[in-house]
This record gives sequence, C-alpha cells and structure tokens, in this order.
Amino acid sequence: MSTPSSTETAPAAKVPEVAKWVFWPAAIVVLLFVAFAILLPDAAEALFAGIQAGIVSNFNWYYVLIAAFFVIFSLWVGFSRYGDIKLGKDDDEPEFSLGSWFSLLFAAGMGIGLVFYGVGEPLSHFANPRPGVEGNGNQLAQQALSQTYLHWGVHAWAIYVVIGLALAYAIHRRGRPVSIRWTLEPLLGRRVRGGWGNLIDVVALVGTLFGVATSLGLGVVQISAGLESAGIIAASDFVNIILILIITAAVLFSVLSGVAKGMKWLSNINLILAGLIVVFILIVGPTQFLLRDFVQSIGNYLQDFVGLSFTVGAYAGAEGEAWQAAWTTFYWGWWISWAPFVGIFIARISRGRTVRQFVTGVLLVPTLITFLWFSVLGGTALYSELNGPGGLVAGDGSVNVEGALFAMFAQLPAGSVLTVGGIILIAVFFVTSADSGSLVMSMIASGGQVEPKRWIRAFFACVTSALAIALLLAGGLQALQTAAIIIALPFSVIMLLICWATAKAFSREHRAYEKARRSAFVDRIGDYYGLEVDGPDSADASPRLPLFRRRPRKPASADEPHTEVF
Repeated sequence: MSTPSSTETAPAAKVPEVAKWVFWPAAIVVLLFVAFAILLPDAAEALFAGIQAGIVSNFNWYYVLIAAFFVIFSLWVGFSRYGDIKLGKDDDEPEFSLGSWFSLLFAAGMGIGLVFYGVGEPLSHFANPRPGVEGNGNQLAQQALSQTYLHWGVHAWAIYVVIGLALAYAIHRRGRPVSIRWTLEPLLGRRVRGGWGNLIDVVALVGTLFGVATSLGLGVVQISAGLESAGIIAASDFVNIILILIITAAVLFSVLSGVAKGMKWLSNINLILAGLIVVFILIVGPTQFLLRDFVQSIGNYLQDFVGLSFTVGAYAGAEGEAWQAAWTTFYWGWWISWAPFVGIFIARISRGRTVRQFVTGVLLVPTLITFLWFSVLGGTALYSELNGPGGLVAGDGSVNVEGALFAMFAQLPAGSVLTVGGIILIAVFFVTSADSGSLVMSMIASGGQVEPKRWIRAFFACVTSALAIALLLAGGLQALQTAAIIIALPFSVIMLLICWATAKAFSREHRAYEKARRSAFVDRIGDYYGLEVDGPDSADASPRLPLFRRRPRKPASADEPHTEVF
C-alpha cells in the first residue's frame, strides 16, 4: 500500500451541480409566473393583452429593425475577411461530414412549429392578408406564401447564426464552457464570470423556457385538434392538460432512465416520417403545380425580400398593429427566445467549420428545406381553395389554424393514415423538443456542464410543461404569442451586444494573424519593399509607378548571393 507523496496534486475542487445565481433566479421567476397564470387565469389573460398591446405599439419597429440587422450582420461576418476564421483549433477538422452536418441542421430546423403552421399560416394570409395587400385569388395565394417564407426563412436562421456563431467560437476556439455568457467575453472581459454573466444566463434561461413552452403549447393544441378530427375525443383545455402530462411522463422516463439512444432513434424516425409525408403529398397532390409553386415562390420571396423585411404596417392603423402582433412580431420574438436552444445545438455540431461555411450552411440549408415544406403542405391547401374542393377557409373568412392540417389531409387519398401519421409526428416532436430543451436549459443552469445531473433535466422538463399549461389556461394561442414577444425584448439587447462582441473578437484575431504573417514573412519588410516613397519632385517619379516598389536586397558580403524576395 503506497503512501501519499508530498508531490501529489490536491484533488480537483468539486464542480457545483448548478450555478446557484442562474438556476434559482430563473426558477423563481418562472414558477411565480406559472402560479399566477394558473391561479388567476383571467387576470393573467388581461395582463398579457395589455403588455402585448404596449410592446407592439411602442416596439413593433424595433423588432422588425433588429431582425433585419441580424440578417445583415450574418451576411457581413460570413462573407467578409473574417470568413476564414475556424471555429476550432487551427488543425481541427470538421467533426461531421458535410452531408451529416446538413442533416443535423435540417433536424434543428424541423419542429412542432412547422407542423402547426405548415397549412394554417399560408391559408390565414390568403383568407386574411396583411392590411394593404390586395389582388385576385392567385395573387393573394402567392403573397401568402411569400409572407410565410419571410417568417420562416433567412430572418429566423440569421437570429440563430448570431448566437450559434458566437457560441461556437467561444466553445471550440477559446475552450469556454457551453453557456451564453461566454459569447460576451470579448466585450465584458473578466466581468463575464460575475454578476453580469449571471444576469445574461438568467435572461437566456428564462427566454429558452418560454420559447420551448410556446412550442409545446402549440403542439398539444394541434394534437388535440387531430384527435378530434379523427373522431377520437373532443378538444378541450382538460384534454390538452392530460396530453401534456402524458408526454411529460415520456420525457421524464427518457431523462431519468438515461435512454439517450432511444431519443436519437425517435428523432431520426421523426425526420423520416416528415419526409415521407412531404413526398406522399407531392405525389398524390397537384404535383406539377407544387413543383412550379416551389420555384416561383422562392423568386417572389427574393424579389420582395427587402420590402417585406422592413414592413411594420405604419399606414394600416390599429388593424395593421393587430396583424403585426399576431404574426411578424410574434415570430421575431419566438425566434429570439428560441435562439439559445438552437444556437447551442448548431454550435456543438460545427467544430472545425469556418465562419463562412457556418453562415452559408445555417442560412441556406434549413431555409430551403423549410420552403419546400411550406410549398408542399401550404401549396396543396391553397390549390384546394383556388381550384376545389375548398372548404379549408370558413364562410366568415376564418381559418382553424390548429385543425387546418388535418382538414387538408382529409381531402387527400389515405387521409386517415396521414392524420394518424401527423399526430405521431407532432407527439414525437413534442417529446424530443422537451427532452432536448431540458438538456440545453440544464447546461445553462449548471454553468455550461455538457452532462448535467438528471434531476436538473427532470426539473426543467416539468417546469416547461407547467409553463405550457399555464399559458394555455391564461389565453391559449394569444398568451403563447405574448409570452414570446415579452421575453424577447430583454434578450434582444443581449443579442445586439453579442454581435458587437463577435465583431470585436474577430477583428482582434484578424489583426493578430496579419501581424503574425508579416512577422513570419520578413523581419524588416522595409528593407525589401522600399517603404520610403519618392517625392513628387524626384527625377524618376512617375504617376505610373506603384506606391511600393520592390528593390533587391544588398548582399551582406561578397560571398553572399544576390537574392530577391517576392
């Protein structure tokens, strides 16, 4: 038996299970909100309506402006001189092949929201277009898809680029923990380890909770509508709560049993199922119309991109503000609140990619797949309204957003099979989103631990479900939309600071590399390139001469060969 040596190092300090100044403030805020919404649903609904009206009337322009700014920032950082910076060490190779990486980005892009709005949103914009949009049926249908593309396209993924790129740089390049605070280290320095860093993570954690809860709320409302469409049970708040509890139990089983491989299998099966639904509809539906519509709608979206990006309904009055709140402002808020969740995911899978590859892949691949999804599902529904049989839009012009998908399925061959497949798709998305969301939130709450304790993940799975129930009881879809808009306001400020910090970090690294290149190339560059410039009165001065003239180096001795450096 050996005795301890005096040279042995002391055991490493035990890493705390949670970052107490992140976990407890976020937990208290959300639990108080849940208690208020469940115990006083009418008061909560009135409060939500008042807050939403105030934010939309005062900050509508702000949400539109920052979403457009994030697009500009993403394109600038990706295709500027910083595009060659590697998200990892200089000799790191990409962790995933290009095909696998694209598949994972596609997985990040698919979710409950796409299934919920795949048919309902294009139909809604067709039946009740944005105030100021006019035309015949075909023109309104085209504008409906362009508006949908705006909400789900480049703007959404540019928001994710801001977080994901800064996180990937911090994690893979600088070796920092997986936590939002480190995206601001280039700006805050050591202060990111203290109170400012805690505040950043608290806002990110609360935002992620509301973002995931919003998606779960949408998902359970649509599952309920699908069950009602199939004649199994009538939709109600009670049914929604029971569904949330059942699916949360499945999530807890996954978390507490450690069945990680099972969740991966579920995710892969879900992506395959979503692909099969698209292919089936493309085959049995109006195939040629859908293919032409996909191509034409992309062109129309690109043509109107700038105008749509900056539309705020300034001349549409109260009607325009209400429409903006229900759609565009809600989406920008939802994507911002989702940004930590998706950002951490795409950052972790992007080790070894360059900034240019990251921006191109994240903006392009999920956007095109999303456009295909909407052009097939939404295009089929619009074709039905334009050419028959119709009936997806009610006589008063209203659209049942949560039930529109199943109403469209009923018009296609094997509609009952599609309905069952749609319910399974949403349910599995619910389980995988809640499981992944609880993991990401646990990572933030534990200070960036890659494998947080199971009880922390279970806690956040339960809190997210409770928050979804509270929002449904406090106003349903409108409360879900309002929650996303509210929480995005403070986090949007953090995202703007992240843009500043990222630009500062990239500029600092670029300058360092330029200095290193010059130093490695030549010790005294002036000796070789003649940095002294002949004056205008010199005899050999000529406007055709370059600013820097190459001159041969003088040999140090007669034995030294005459050389030139190029």
